Amino acid sequence: MNRSKNFGLIGVAGYIAVRHLAAIKDTGNNMLASLDPFDSVGIIDSYFPESDFFVEFERFDRHFDKLKRAGTRSTMLVSALQIFFTMHISVLH
Repeated sequence: MNRSKNFGLIGVAGYIAVRHLAAIKDTGNNMLASLDPFDSVGIIDSYFPESDFFVEFERFDRHFDKLKRAGTRSTMLVSALQIFFTMHISVLH
């Protein structure tokens, strides 16, 4: 039995993020929400039209906290500049 996995993506407006979106969809998984300070990321709708999008980290983090408390398991992908990795990982841990 192959259960699909849920993902969140930080840095969805980056040029590498399209590869992440394709990989998540091609493997039969689901993207719950994404984050990027730039809101010009219409590409998300072509992969995951039901996915939520945030421009503020605090709202994105709160959204996943609510999902976690409701019992939804997810994996977070960080596709952002390296200087932000530590901050994102420490807050989401």
